[in-house]
Amino acid sequence: MAEIQGLAVLRYDTPHYEIVRAGQFVVCAVSGARIDLEDLKYWSAEFQEAYRGPEEATRSFLKHRGLA
Repeated sequence: MAEIQGLAVLRYDTPHYEIVRAGQFVVCAVSGARIDLEDLKYWSAEFQEAYRGPEEATRSFLKHRGLA
């Protein structure tokens, strides 16, 4: 996979995340939208994914659980 300029790599935990590779943003696992680190409020430690908002977080949870 090609490195995207400014893309951070994080290890998601509860209730915080750890920066593995510094950057300015991550990508929403559901929508593909860019999320600036200062705006990142939704992620899953279980699935190691970032989400743009609560709707994307819920959609991912339901998909992972086979409910969507």
